[in-house]
Amino acid sequence: MSHGHELHIHQENYQFKGKAKTLSLALLIIGLAFSIIGIFTIPRDTHHDAHDTAAKHEVSNHKTIEKNIHGVDVAHSDEQLYPIPVEHAKPWYTRIYMNLLINGYFLLLIAVCGIFFFALQYIANAGWASSLLRIPQAMSTILPIGAIIVLAVFLLAGQDIYHWVHYEHLHLVKGQEGYDPILADKSWFLNTKLILIFLISIPLVWFLFGKYLRNLSIKEDAEGGLTFFKKSIRVSAAFTLFFGFSISILSWIVTMSVDAHWYSTIFSIYNFATGWVSAIAIITLFVLYLKRNGYLEIVSDEHIHDLGKFMFAFSIFWTYLWVSQFLLIWYANIPEESIYYYKRWEMPFKINWFLNLGLNFLIPFLVLMTRNNKRNPQILTFVALCILVGHWNDIYLMLMPGAIDKQATIGFLEIGMPLFFAGLFMYWVLTALSKKGLIPVKHPYIQESAHHDVGV
Repeated sequence: MSHGHELHIHQENYQFKGKAKTLSLALLIIGLAFSIIGIFTIPRDTHHDAHDTAAKHEVSNHKTIEKNIHGVDVAHSDEQLYPIPVEHAKPWYTRIYMNLLINGYFLLLIAVCGIFFFALQYIANAGWASSLLRIPQAMSTILPIGAIIVLAVFLLAGQDIYHWVHYEHLHLVKGQEGYDPILADKSWFLNTKLILIFLISIPLVWFLFGKYLRNLSIKEDAEGGLTFFKKSIRVSAAFTLFFGFSISILSWIVTMSVDAHWYSTIFSIYNFATGWVSAIAIITLFVLYLKRNGYLEIVSDEHIHDLGKFMFAFSIFWTYLWVSQFLLIWYANIPEESIYYYKRWEMPFKINWFLNLGLNFLIPFLVLMTRNNKRNPQILTFVALCILVGHWNDIYLMLMPGAIDKQATIGFLEIGMPLFFAGLFMYWVLTALSKKGLIPVKHPYIQESAHHDVGV
């Protein structure tokens, strides 16, 4: 809060060069090289093998299995309950599309949560973050890339990734062999035409809101006054209302519908938590980088402390949702619910399951518990990187088991593609930051941000 004299605040212009540009380009090149190696080392199944696998799978679906594993009656699992195999034979290149979907969706979540971050500051009349707003604004500019990747994957490989798309193309009616009453009942929502409308319109509206809010902020810097600030509050409120509903729809489409027979009532807020804490971690990393290079002079240890508290708090929030969803399903032990976790409890996904707990909860919780650690740049950098790796793993665990199951593994492709997208993200956002001033010098709360004090 502001006490005493008013600080003289001047504009800062970031120059994207040196180590940051080298690192981003290095990540792009290494990531691309690893991805190419990964693509060429994916095992290729012949046409005969794929059909043979599908036949064996379908025969196994009609067998009576009396074994009970980890409390799940596999005789009544998702694959046993329905005559069309949930995991129909997938071509080898499905793994490539899955990696594109995981990274594209993660990019999309982070970008839209960047818009949500600066919209939230306007709605709450928050002053402390005024000096940081250019960072989430720059993050939001990459939203179209993530949206295009998700849309392209659905168009090119939707039938291989999403079982409901495969089932839709069979055109089965009640009474026919293979008719699935669950997917039939969901067809009013899970149908290609409606999903394409959502996949195009929702990211487009998000992008337009983000662009409009950025333009209002730039005009505010040029002209001053409260006109653009008040308009930003109204636009932010409208965006937040739309965002609350649309993030739910998009998470149902992209991630939950991979396991089309299964659903969770908190899945959308769980997806939001993943994107939100990841966006906060990225904002923290950019703030620390800019401070280290002599920018953001008015950003103090108090701001960094607050960012540390946000990472700490929302890591706990994510864990609360993650545990709530898991424990209720585990305790009830209803076959059509528990099959979701049964898949993720088996190898090769069991390691990812425990990584989720370690990277997304234990490290942020235990490391950021003390005040000093929340103000230490090296420790914050370490925790933020753990959070980003952990939530990439979280999205991997949401999508991969339901799409290609036992064919999944962590190889060159799964390492290379995230590195490529990390390099792309760094290059894109830092380029966006270099095009506009770093400080919103005529924001009405900029003095409050400059004098920010957490009071402890």
